[in-house]
Amino acid sequence: MENIDKKITLKQIIWYSIIFSIFGLIIETLFCYLTTGVLESRKGLIWGPFCPVYGVGATILIILLDKYKNNSIKLFLIGSIAGNIIEYGLSYLLEAMYGTRFWDYSYLDWNLNGRICIKYSIFWGILAILLIKLIKPQIDKIINKNPDSKILNIIMIILIIIDCGATVWAINTYQNRVVQNYFNVEVKKQNNIKQFIEDKLFSNEIMKKTFPNLRYIDENGTQYYLKDMIN
Repeated sequence: MENIDKKITLKQIIWYSIIFSIFGLIIETLFCYLTTGVLESRKGLIWGPFCPVYGVGATILIILLDKYKNNSIKLFLIGSIAGNIIEYGLSYLLEAMYGTRFWDYSYLDWNLNGRICIKYSIFWGILAILLIKLIKPQIDKIINKNPDSKILNIIMIILIIIDCGATVWAINTYQNRVVQNYFNVEVKKQNNIKQFIEDKLFSNEIMKKTFPNLRYIDENGTQYYLKDMIN
């Protein structure tokens, strides 16, 4: 596989995305528990312990910031700006893909459309320094110990794509089902096999537990938590 920027390889990109998706999930789950006392799923994909926002964000930051690894000020400033751009862009992308919001900072001061805020832009800057100076070197040691297998890389990409596709399907199914039931919308009968699969794999119980903070936004901009719309 060809190197990206002559430093970061495709193998590294794949494993950065996976490793930081897992680390991000663990950190956010602990942060949520310590600040709210609530232990709940913060997953971003239907299968596996992944929160891809962190995987994608960390990987992009590494590619952008690795050349500034000896300058903490640049790491903080560029990391803050890049982190905000990444978070804002991912917020739009995820909402377009899934038809719902995964996070909303409207309750915090100095936020922009609820997608980014000053508080977390500072966190992005601090994260950039820790990521490049401390975390990346250790992760690289782990990655370099594993053989560079093209077959393994392809398998991991395929599994991630399947997981992303299943997540889109699951969330769309869940949201449509809940919204239609809540507003008493008449639903057309669908294929029995498809209905059976959706009911078993993406039941309200499973989806409520896996994605407890999914929101539905109506035409007036009013937000509803899907879990609160379940009768």
